[in-house]
Amino acid sequence: MQGSNSKEILLWLIRLRQRYRVTGASMRPLLTDNDEVLVDLRAYRRQQPRIGDIVIAQHPTQAGLLIIKRVKGVHEEGLYYLQGDNSDPTQNSPSLVTAQLIQGRVTSLFTSAT
Repeated sequence: MQGSNSKEILLWLIRLRQRYRVTGASMRPLLTDNDEVLVDLRAYRRQQPRIGDIVIAQHPTQAGLLIIKRVKGVHEEGLYYLQGDNSDPTQNSPSLVTAQLIQGRVTSLFTSAT
């Protein structure tokens, strides 16, 4: 994932990107606890999420909880299989979500906690 460049910073300043803080270890080693990412909340207005995209989504069973995961698969029924990059199963629970629960696509790393 690329770091934030001047274009991404400008898009954030004019509110076309939203900043989110990563909590937890499910996206290690790419993203770590307290990293901040920029998210394009308009990314999926004209196109569907693709395998490999890193997305912010509402948790399918816990209202108000947002998760950051990678799109690992797309099912025929329009469901998306999301999973973190961490290979430790205790740190990474996969999720099956509808397109409506996906909020946006992570575009860049804003600040790194490490």
